[in-house]
Amino acid sequence: MNPAHEIARYVARRTFLGHTASRLGSAALGVLLAGDARRLAAASSVAADAPPALPHFPAKAKRVVCLFQSGGLSHVDLFDYKPALDRFNGQEIPPSVKGAQRLTGMTSGQSAYPVVAPFWPGRFCGRQRTWISDLLPQMQTIADDLCVVKSLHTEAINHDPAITFMNTGNQQPGYASMGAWVSYGLGSENENLPTFIAMVSQGSGKNPGQPIFSRLWGNGFLPSSHQGVGLRPGSSPVLYLQDPPGTDRRQRRALLDDLARLNQLRAEELGDPETIARINAYEMAFRMQTSVPELTDASEESPATLASYGPEAAKPGSYAANCLLARRLLERGVRFVQLFHRGWDQHIAIQRQLPNQCRDVDQPTAALVKDLKQRGLLEDTLVVFLTEFGRTVFSQGALGSPAMGRDHHGRCFTVWLAGAGVKAGMEYGKTDDFCYNIAENAVHLRDLHATMLHCLGIDHARFTYPFRGLDVRLTGVEEARVVKEILA
Repeated sequence: MNPAHEIARYVARRTFLGHTASRLGSAALGVLLAGDARRLAAASSVAADAPPALPHFPAKAKRVVCLFQSGGLSHVDLFDYKPALDRFNGQEIPPSVKGAQRLTGMTSGQSAYPVVAPFWPGRFCGRQRTWISDLLPQMQTIADDLCVVKSLHTEAINHDPAITFMNTGNQQPGYASMGAWVSYGLGSENENLPTFIAMVSQGSGKNPGQPIFSRLWGNGFLPSSHQGVGLRPGSSPVLYLQDPPGTDRRQRRALLDDLARLNQLRAEELGDPETIARINAYEMAFRMQTSVPELTDASEESPATLASYGPEAAKPGSYAANCLLARRLLERGVRFVQLFHRGWDQHIAIQRQLPNQCRDVDQPTAALVKDLKQRGLLEDTLVVFLTEFGRTVFSQGALGSPAMGRDHHGRCFTVWLAGAGVKAGMEYGKTDDFCYNIAENAVHLRDLHATMLHCLGIDHARFTYPFRGLDVRLTGVEEARVVKEILA
């Protein structure tokens, strides 16, 4: 059997041609060093999977939990209070404010764009008097722990490119996710659990919410060992972990050993690092057969802890239950945990939908921050509360109608961070009097990615991976900066 013919069956022509030169060079070097095929395959695997020496400098954060609010939460109603909105309520947004911004097809044809003030009051909270809506009373209690960024912006105005951009640094699918980059750079702190775990919950706002695709926690072009593992609710949190009927653990171990030997032979023959990644995936799955049941068994949690996350903490798959699981994952050394909560897309019936959606996340989010702090984990865990874009200050639909909502708005929106690496109890960036344009200290989402990596001890400009002839970065080829003003 000719290995060159075999590998051509498994890889695309472009990939085959791109790898040929390096493969021949590795083979020649192996011959010169009298190395055998096994050593060559192992060296190939290590070279493909080995990141630069990291961290680049001492890190404040060891791990990240990303609380992603999918659909685009309304910064206008929840975080970015402007007294002028009460005065202009019902009036046309000034052309000088609206400008020539690109709108979605849902509002671009409207004949009028009346300003809509927030429907709910809020309070100035904490030492820095950060305004937070009364729809989020529990978040109000952690204001002194939050670094609220009010000037984030993105070019994307539709959901899929926007959520892809926020999670991978590129609007096009196929790029590596944030968690995969962190896994590639820093590796694991727990050999019995994946480095990167993702969970999805459905909210009470828009139901069903925007779809969440697994590529949002995918590895893209990075070695597949760095893709996120989706944790599902119910008796099978991870698919295909259970032994087949009639197979005990000893037999499973023997089967995996035999399979590993076959895959190793294949790796030696083809020099394909993904074969080694497959061996590692089988081994991780075997270890997870014992680690996952222990992880998902919350019976050891105190009644007070369970109560702090709210009544839905006992409901598998809810946002509250996922927040509790996130804390359990973080304390077990999982490097990157991401929660996706659907339902924030309030194009219609915002007065009915938004309070329900806020109720889903308010208590569990605050409980997670307090729980991490009480256990001493917040000091080396970065908590990031993200969304893909904000909402318009003007009405989508007829003003005053129960069906009225707000459209997508990427020109400025609010996110917050807490924990390791960032200043607590501060605001950064300002918008204009209509929450429509950035007035001070703009932060592009690439800047946010650069800052998150910085908290982990990684210089985003030096953190690259070769792909299609480029040294690709999470922060892209455009200029990105670390927002040093928010760093502790």
